[in-house]
Amino acid sequence: MRYLIFFFSFALLVADERPNVLFCMADDWGWPHASAYGDQGIQTPNFDRTAKEGILFHHTYVSSPSCTPSRNAVITGKYHWQLGPGANLWSTLPIEHESFIHLLEDAGYVIGQNRAKTWGPGKINTWAKHHGNHPAGSTYKDLDEFFTKTKALENPFFFWLATSDPHRGYKKDSGVNSGIDASKVHLFDHYPDALTVRKDVADYYYEVQRWDELVGSAIKLLEDKDLLDNTIIIMTGDHGMPFPRGKGNLYDSGVRVPFAIRWNKGIKAGLENRDFISFADIAPTLLEVCDVPVPSNMTGKSFVSLLKSEASGKLELNSRPYAIFGRERHTPAQEKPNMGGYPSRAIRTHEFLYIRNYRPELWPMGAGNGNTNKPGQWFSDCDGSPTKDYIIDNKDKDEQHRRAYELCFAKRPAQELYHLIKDSAQIHNLAKDPEYRAIMDKLDKQMQQGLLERKDPRAQDPLYSGFDTHPYFGGGGGKRKK
Repeated sequence: MRYLIFFFSFALLVADERPNVLFCMADDWGWPHASAYGDQGIQTPNFDRTAKEGILFHHTYVSSPSCTPSRNAVITGKYHWQLGPGANLWSTLPIEHESFIHLLEDAGYVIGQNRAKTWGPGKINTWAKHHGNHPAGSTYKDLDEFFTKTKALENPFFFWLATSDPHRGYKKDSGVNSGIDASKVHLFDHYPDALTVRKDVADYYYEVQRWDELVGSAIKLLEDKDLLDNTIIIMTGDHGMPFPRGKGNLYDSGVRVPFAIRWNKGIKAGLENRDFISFADIAPTLLEVCDVPVPSNMTGKSFVSLLKSEASGKLELNSRPYAIFGRERHTPAQEKPNMGGYPSRAIRTHEFLYIRNYRPELWPMGAGNGNTNKPGQWFSDCDGSPTKDYIIDNKDKDEQHRRAYELCFAKRPAQELYHLIKDSAQIHNLAKDPEYRAIMDKLDKQMQQGLLERKDPRAQDPLYSGFDTHPYFGGGGGKRKK
């Protein structure tokens, strides 16, 4: 008994020294929209500080560029295609999948979230009832209330700081009216260079900057309470920007996200990492660094070794040679009665992006002819916006506008291949070029093997229809402007 008491007392001492975690996730914030990445049109001083005092990651990819499956991958440490209905937007999470945040709680962490979207959107009641709480724990007004109403100041804690920014809708001209210079915003090459588009991006920037300020207030509170040095701070977004060819797409504009980690007591400051990180890797990483056993059924891979490194660059080329991701149903946007999505998978290396579209006869952003499953749907896998309206309304204006429409809304071939050294914008598809046939075949085999290892049903059956049969709890979305 004495030995048990001694062991328990020692365990408590060790637990008290474990790091806190402040996990900060924006809603629809994509790469490269932070000043730390060189975007001259936006100011994100708190993200920049987190990166400067920690590690700035250049190649972090979501499991799926859609809110619910992206967040499900973070919470479970599994790729979204392992989660049944959890692979889709406006879905649920089956009870057999555990939240890593609950595992932290079981190990003595105090957990909580603020009153914004952490999990979802969708229905979580059955899961929460079975597990006793929301996947991210109880809700509090903010971090300050969390400290006041719990014993987080006496124990290690995990707090999910969420926001609705920069999710649409936006107040028109909020960006330029706040002082953002529309001429300096970053435009992906698949957009026409038009003032309407630039001002829409500026409105998005305004909300990103507001998000950055929210994180700044939390960092100050940690400083005031002398908690900053032993708190792991992660800042990221759940997928790309809510613009055409962004959110819901497998290009960098949809799946690549800002990502920075600060932990004064545990990692060297001022590093920049260029290895491939998946959202499925976050859970096993945080469990390991918090000294909590990692479940064997997590398919994500811990990157604690990168946090312990004192070097910048590509550090684990052999063990992290690529990122792999995909998408299932975002909204039921196809022509009725089809309630399915636009199934696709992709593999991204430092040189190439390869995408396989399993149902190329379908519309990547949903049908635009009104013959869809929900009233008023109009390319509804793309959020309604001034940019969306502008591209479609001006598609016949000239070659630049026609190309923008084709890239954002038209049907796509079964295979896409982009040479990222020559075409970082990912707009020139080389899939039919004989010169690249061998490379594409190699990437296809590599992707198939990666999907098998990550337990994707489509690795065995490319036309697997199971994801299409799960209920959809959302509305229509993407309605045509009046």
